[in-house]
Amino acid sequence: MQVGRSVSSGLDLNSPEGRVILARAQSGDRPSLDIVLGSLQEALYRHIVAIVGDADEARDALQETLMRIARKLASLRQPVWIRAWAYRIATREAVRQSMAGRRWRESVRDTDALDALPAPDIDPAGEAIAMTELPFLLSGLPPASEAVIRMRYIDQLTFVEIAEALEIPVGTVKSRLGYGLAVLRRTHRQADRGRA
Repeated sequence: MQVGRSVSSGLDLNSPEGRVILARAQSGDRPSLDIVLGSLQEALYRHIVAIVGDADEARDALQETLMRIARKLASLRQPVWIRAWAYRIATREAVRQSMAGRRWRESVRDTDALDALPAPDIDPAGEAIAMTELPFLLSGLPPASEAVIRMRYIDQLTFVEIAEALEIPVGTVKSRLGYGLAVLRRTHRQADRGRA
């Protein structure tokens, strides 16, 4: 599969049709594998580029990620976890390829203070920070919170999928999400005051 060519980015791999295609891909059917990889490619690229910060490095990491997924897809025992599994592979490859990988690993793993915060109740009304501004606003967050917010709101992963992908507890996902949203709200309010 070539990076940059999306085969079927709109396919939900957990739909009945998606599960059939995924099963065919796991059994070695090449056209089905292309569809599976195509459905993952765009979101994984966004995830990787957010980690490495460079489009060329991201394309290299994506290529490695897609090759690794293709090679190991048959070993995926619970296909319902395809997205979390693919994100885990992508995260590892992006960190491996990134020159900032060391800083990323330290900030994601060394967040004792952040993890100690209680998981806040998520306020759906407060989540409406202008989605068009979100990618720009995320750049000011610690990498641990930025990754969780991006995976939740841009990539639409569940808390459990994010926890699986980042290999952290669900409570930590919620803590990082709550912390990041609080920082975004503060930043957004300050920007609004500055405009007034």
